[in-house]
Amino acid sequence: MDDGIVELAARRTVTFGRRKVTPRACVADGKRHLRAFLAEVLEDLGFITTECGSADELQAVLTNELPDLILLGIAPDGIEPGKFLETLVREAFDGKVLAVGARESIIVKAVQQVGEEYGLAMLPPLTTPFAAETLRERVTMLLPEEPAPSPAVHVGEALHAGWLELWYQSKIDARTLVRCGAEALVRMRHPTWGVVPPAYFIPEPHDPHFRDLSEFVIERAVQDWHYLLERQSPVDLSINLPAPYLKEPQAVRELCRRVPTHPAFGGLTIEIASEEAIRDLEFLTEAAREMRFHNIGLSIDNLGANWPELMGLDKIPFMKLKADRQFVTGCGDDRLKRTVCRHIVELAQSYGVLTIAEGVESRADLVSANELGFDLVQGFLFGKPMPLKKFARSTLTRTVIE
Repeated sequence: MDDGIVELAARRTVTFGRRKVTPRACVADGKRHLRAFLAEVLEDLGFITTECGSADELQAVLTNELPDLILLGIAPDGIEPGKFLETLVREAFDGKVLAVGARESIIVKAVQQVGEEYGLAMLPPLTTPFAAETLRERVTMLLPEEPAPSPAVHVGEALHAGWLELWYQSKIDARTLVRCGAEALVRMRHPTWGVVPPAYFIPEPHDPHFRDLSEFVIERAVQDWHYLLERQSPVDLSINLPAPYLKEPQAVRELCRRVPTHPAFGGLTIEIASEEAIRDLEFLTEAAREMRFHNIGLSIDNLGANWPELMGLDKIPFMKLKADRQFVTGCGDDRLKRTVCRHIVELAQSYGVLTIAEGVESRADLVSANELGFDLVQGFLFGKPMPLKKFARSTLTRTVIE
């Protein structure tokens, strides 16, 4: 191995700096669960990550992804680190290499020494167990000092390129603190910008790609439900759809046709923005009649100061009313917010439907939501929206807060 690396190192160019707006990292480890854990930590720090379990996979990553960092997991029964070092030298890798292994490991020390001898930019090794902050300290030079400028990405391009995915945020029973569902939120994983929030790419209602985006959300949510079922953690899901999409010919019928028929399927909730829901109340009442036979229900999203517009009706087509986060967060100390939330709960109780408090970010918010009588809560106190695989792992825990 050493002779080969010597020859390769002699031809290697020592440049560094092919920087992206968002830094990239590759986690090289023979154990899948360790790759997933390390990739998750790096993503939380702001990296775009890829994973590989062999030197051949690493070579493809170096060619296609241009990573800034290689996180090299080293274990006595794991991958052969020499092959990975050979690949890095052969491909003239000009980023940083961080070896991760047990404290006092002879193999970790050897990898560190060989890497430095042959010109690789080796960071001080990371010994296990470690804290996320320790990893951040190791890789801080790769993180942008200034916030990335806002990208402008056309949703049609994102759909065609396959950059879109759904992230999930749990809905929690306000009294038992048991997870009882999740909301699917669309995200873009851009090859340069990293994870992009929807504000940068959600089209206007008149955009011709709005229908395509809605179709994507429905199809991916169904696929993700089956993925969760396979991992013995089926979850009742809710998705956001615009009322104009449901008004298109055959849209409701197609939606009903797509939902799972598996006996474990507990139902799908369609969340409609409150302004649209109130404006199209008559149509949604008719649509709800058809959808209920297929275990699909409607929910009003972001209900706030416009709650009086739902008063005095014989009935409403909604199973749930969700209070807007701007009235939930901090409602314990704000009389106006608390008043709006109380009226929404009373309105829902008069119609015999459930209520959701979105934006619960502190224990004080949770206490207030309980006192007000909300049935479900949702917010950062219980976790941020997360990618499907991470969410699947989190569902193995019954309660989400002690």
